[in-house]
Amino acid sequence: MTTATKTILRPMADRVVVRPLKREEKTAGGLYLPENAKEKPQEAEVIAVGPGRYEEGKRLPMDVTVGQKIVYSKYSGTEIKLDGEEVLILRESDILAIVE
Repeated sequence: MTTATKTILRPMADRVVVRPLKREEKTAGGLYLPENAKEKPQEAEVIAVGPGRYEEGKRLPMDVTVGQKIVYSKYSGTEIKLDGEEVLILRESDILAIVE
């Protein structure tokens, strides 16, 4: 009997792994949107954070932590599949805001 193992990503330097949040698939009027008409999500949940980048020989800590909701630049990052789920790897500078 085999057991499935969950893949763990450990981002490097100032990179962050996020899970894009799903958007509403219908308009305010109740019409469902086709896949090609949907906008890319810009909100996500942070699932892994790198240790931070080096500047002048010192490591600068990251401003985000795992579990926070963030807003990121529209076309930033690298999309990958992790255990069948789409995640995004961003630089910390691509994060525009933390949702509180």
